[in-house]
Amino acid sequence: MGSTSAENNGAVGTSGVGRRDLIKRSAALGLISVPAMSFLSACASSGGDSGGEKAKAGTKTAKNPLAVNDSAPMEFVLFDGGFGKEYAEDAVKIYEKDFPKAKVKFAATQKIQSTLQPRFNQGTPPDLIDNSGAEQMDMGVLASKNQLTDLTPLLDAPSYDDPAKKVRDTLRPGIVEMGQLDGSPVWILYYAYTVYGVWYSQKALDSLDEQYPETWDQMLAVCAKAKKKGMAGWTYAGKYPYYLPFSLYPMIGKVGGREVLDAIDNLEPNAWKHPAVKACFDAYYELQQKGYVLKGTPGLDHIQSQTAWAEGKALFIPNGSWVENESANVIPKDFDLAVSAPTGLDSSDKLPFGTIWASGGEPFIVPAKGKNAAGGMEQLRIMLSEASSKNFTGKVKSLTAYNGGTDGITLTPGLKSGVAALEKAGDNVVNPRIQDWYVQLQKEQIGVAGLGEMMAGRITPAEAIKKIQGFADAAAKDSSIKHYKHQ
Repeated sequence: MGSTSAENNGAVGTSGVGRRDLIKRSAALGLISVPAMSFLSACASSGGDSGGEKAKAGTKTAKNPLAVNDSAPMEFVLFDGGFGKEYAEDAVKIYEKDFPKAKVKFAATQKIQSTLQPRFNQGTPPDLIDNSGAEQMDMGVLASKNQLTDLTPLLDAPSYDDPAKKVRDTLRPGIVEMGQLDGSPVWILYYAYTVYGVWYSQKALDSLDEQYPETWDQMLAVCAKAKKKGMAGWTYAGKYPYYLPFSLYPMIGKVGGREVLDAIDNLEPNAWKHPAVKACFDAYYELQQKGYVLKGTPGLDHIQSQTAWAEGKALFIPNGSWVENESANVIPKDFDLAVSAPTGLDSSDKLPFGTIWASGGEPFIVPAKGKNAAGGMEQLRIMLSEASSKNFTGKVKSLTAYNGGTDGITLTPGLKSGVAALEKAGDNVVNPRIQDWYVQLQKEQIGVAGLGEMMAGRITPAEAIKKIQGFADAAAKDSSIKHYKHQ
């Protein structure tokens, strides 16, 4: 994204507002829902363009598979966050080149909801929106009110680069599914792609004469060796312990299989009591009990923990791929940043070593009442080309939903390591949805009250599981919460 603030490599960035105020990657992954504005405030706001006819369909051709009207105006509003706006402006130039008679109106703002909700209310939304940031509009509400265009025609259209391939066949794992709500049509296209896992300095690991540990016994041995040299094995964002799941959830999936994560996402009774959950909680608790977690970690925020880790006080940290950009000012030049899939337990794990969590960020939507939905989808088709994807990756150190786009780019160490981790994972990419389906449950209850208390040594794994299962059961019974299910 292009600013140095909040979400750098994965989502939000608002000048003057730290990532914590925006509560992490929430906005980018659809975690923050901002209530719809009141009718009065909506009416009092300016509505941009006033009404107007929808653009008539153009002629469908091989180069124009979505039948875009080549002279119809197209309006695109981007969230102005850490990814900046240059990548989108570059893609707009391609649209203008392809449709020279079309006038494109492009704008970037951090105030997505307060700018655009009035226009939705008046039936005059733009044609394409990057619905991200602290003022992200609630996607579930928009979909339930028939405000979003089904993106299936885009996914089934020929890709921009290769007419023999559909757009959907060029996307990374999980992108299409993430855009669905309740097995619905695809309402959302997540453009950025984040790799979650265990981040470390290859140089520090080499100094211990160790490889990245694949089993938990090996992990404990590496941490013991680090401790002898005055380095903690782990640190994490103690004040925001919902960072722990970035490595813990895929570990649970590796040990017990994807179905364990699906049951957790579905709020099924006793999902948290699965033996794989208990085994992984016990493993993490052992790090704490053996003194392998950096002293004082429960009191550190994300920046403080990342800084301590970058300074070599701890070897491993659970995080997402935005950490490379966000910590760029504290990571030494010779750090040799790397990410790995989480360590497993042993050879009895259901999935192989390399199983990793990776998923989309930056949700793009095409409003149903925009005048030129075909144009909005065509702009996305352009952005999902190899050239636009490369442009994004080269400029903002993040992957896109396009499965490729890294050839010929000099990748930063973290990005290079992330690409290698995805290649190693192959089909073993998991995407727990609980963090964007049930925000409060994930952050405050599972994170702070459960994992945070356990990793501070204040409760045992058994007590943490009992608490978390209770929270999940309460969420399942709460009729005020919208419930989702894996199909």
